[in-house]
Amino acid sequence: MPDTGLEWLVEHGIGETRALLMDGDKPVAAKMRWPGELAPGETFDGKLLQKSGARGMAAHPSGQGVLVDRLPRDASEGATIPLTITRAAMTERGRYKLAAARPISATFASVESPMATGESVRSFPDSTWDDIWHAASSGEVEFSGGSLIFATTPAMTLIDIDGDFSPRELALAAVPEIARWLPLFDLGGSVGIDFPTLEAKTDRKAVDAALEHALADWPHERTAMNGFGFVQIVARLEGPSLLHRFATSRVGMAARMALRRAEMVEGPGATLLTVHPALKAKLKAEWLAELESRTGRPTRVETEPGLAIEAAQAQIVPHD
Repeated sequence: MPDTGLEWLVEHGIGETRALLMDGDKPVAAKMRWPGELAPGETFDGKLLQKSGARGMAAHPSGQGVLVDRLPRDASEGATIPLTITRAAMTERGRYKLAAARPISATFASVESPMATGESVRSFPDSTWDDIWHAASSGEVEFSGGSLIFATTPAMTLIDIDGDFSPRELALAAVPEIARWLPLFDLGGSVGIDFPTLEAKTDRKAVDAALEHALADWPHERTAMNGFGFVQIVARLEGPSLLHRFATSRVGMAARMALRRAEMVEGPGATLLTVHPALKAKLKAEWLAELESRTGRPTRVETEPGLAIEAAQAQIVPHD
């Protein structure tokens, strides 16, 4: 990686791999992958199962189906084609989208996976990951004078802006926060921003200019603000964002965080992990075995119905 002052740090957790792009001690982007997912940038030889024009479906060596586009005219069903994953599979409300790929010969920007190239660490600095995780869980980010409220839909991710400033002041104050949290939530695809309605064209242009400056280093396309304060952004979609994972697998996200908390506590004795009853069923036996292997301590899991799904607690207790 060029010496830009930016560095990817990677935590190889239990049930997930997490990555943070750090600018000194400040996180500027985040990514997450779960085992078995086909990650952008992965290359493989896929058997073409179906073809319709330049599109089709291929079989990954793992047995997973993969959607393929930009197929050459001479590609035929049954042929084996070198492919590259361009988007991981995604679960959306009511449907499942297969991973997407293109022939290696097709022209598109290559994807460098920070999971493979970043520096492996036992834990991220301070509470950097926890803060991002909790923000994604709530879907709300506060800033001075207002807040951003994120909502995922099958069509796009929507960002609503609320606050006490005048419409122009609120819109301009929200811009740097939007630019900050888009990469921290690993958002891509179509993103709609509902700014306060700005009647004056000069005010709308001021917000457009602020967005252009704030998002200059984040590859995307963007519409100008319309008369109702709406802006649409389209960026490369590589897989489910943190927001999408919470929308479709909140218990799974909370179970993995519970394991992370249990792994991070230190001291002799046993690990007592207290979770909401819904989480206990998500804690796979192999995950708990890996937790004990990593910590060198036995683990006990107890349930507490009064705990929130996201509020698992881990502590060291005497070993029986």
